[in-house]
Amino acid sequence: MVLTYSIFFSLFGLVFGSFFNVVGLRVPKKESIAYPPSHCTNCDRRLTAIDLVPVFSYLFLKGKCRTCSSSIHWVYPLMEAITGILFVASYLVFGFTPELIVAILFVSLLVIITVSDIAYMLIPDKVLLPFAVVLLGLRFVIPLEPWWNSLLGAVIGFSLLFLIAIVSKGGMGGGDIKLFFVIGLVLGLSGTLMTLFFASFIGAIVGIIQLRVTKKGRKSPIPFGPSIAAAAIIVYFWGEGILTWYMNFLG
Repeated sequence: MVLTYSIFFSLFGLVFGSFFNVVGLRVPKKESIAYPPSHCTNCDRRLTAIDLVPVFSYLFLKGKCRTCSSSIHWVYPLMEAITGILFVASYLVFGFTPELIVAILFVSLLVIITVSDIAYMLIPDKVLLPFAVVLLGLRFVIPLEPWWNSLLGAVIGFSLLFLIAIVSKGGMGGGDIKLFFVIGLVLGLSGTLMTLFFASFIGAIVGIIQLRVTKKGRKSPIPFGPSIAAAAIIVYFWGEGILTWYMNFLG
């Protein structure tokens, strides 16, 4: 049954990953997520079923539009695949427990903001705020231990990023600050601090790679949202194991 459910969650994630691409690309531009239907951004041809199968259409079409042969950005299939993997991971880690609801919502948010931050260097409030409200409500129904850990994590996460933004004179975006509020709700205080540590480490590596590849100056802006999302995923699924290993290492 585990295999059957894993396949179900992977397919479920692939489908929603395709939708999350639409949300992440359209909401920052204040466009409708329903109209116009999915289409080629180069020739405006409306996409049909053969064009819209997550991941597989990209592979089948060799990454190009069937009409105009323009390249389809690799971010589309990548985020679809990542969403499928994360949905399966959510099921395998939490099973059919109440926390699975939190996990699915949390990874969905992180996928959407990753798409929008990569595309526009923007994490829109229209995405963050609805998720924040729902996750806040869920944490009262599905609390961490102790129950106030979520609220403390949210306040500390928001405050730390706000302080960093002030000290760095705008080096941290408002979307990143509000995202850490949501991360605090889900992960609590220790998880939020671990996420900040890992996000800084991942962000530094990404920055070095981008500098070497693009040959741009150090002051070139780099989206931090994807690094935060990756760190939050690591901590959410494996944070306790990492912390236990670290404490045993010190001991």
